[in-house]
Amino acid sequence: MTVSGTLIGFDFGERRIGVAVGETLTGIANPLGAIEETANDARFAAIGRIVDEWQPAGFVVGRPRHSDDSEHVVARLAEKFGRRLEARYHLPVAFVDETLSSAEAEAELRRTRTRPSRKADVDAMAAAIILQSFLDGLGRG
Repeated sequence: MTVSGTLIGFDFGERRIGVAVGETLTGIANPLGAIEETANDARFAAIGRIVDEWQPAGFVVGRPRHSDDSEHVVARLAEKFGRRLEARYHLPVAFVDETLSSAEAEAELRRTRTRPSRKADVDAMAAAIILQSFLDGLGRG
């Protein structure tokens, strides 16, 4: 994906979807929160509000892999989610390997917070890590 501007990153999960926002100009991603709806209509209503607010140029979706590089069961669901985003908003979608992003997010939150993190906080931070990985890759051109 070759875009510039605001990007929305997602850490797709069956229970929650972590959401982050980033800018190609600054190369910085920040966690926004998590969508805790399980029904697709409610999830896409929440995503619609985010799209309306941030007016993104594209999306980045994390795609998990197992440590042995085999496909994770959630990878197909994340790909389906990405296809739905592209069809609904007519914006490009990039997929990024999200292996260990949740573990990295938990470690980052433990390092920077004094209170225990909620699952939604971890998912939002994982989305920021996924999006930051994509933004970092843009700089390598």
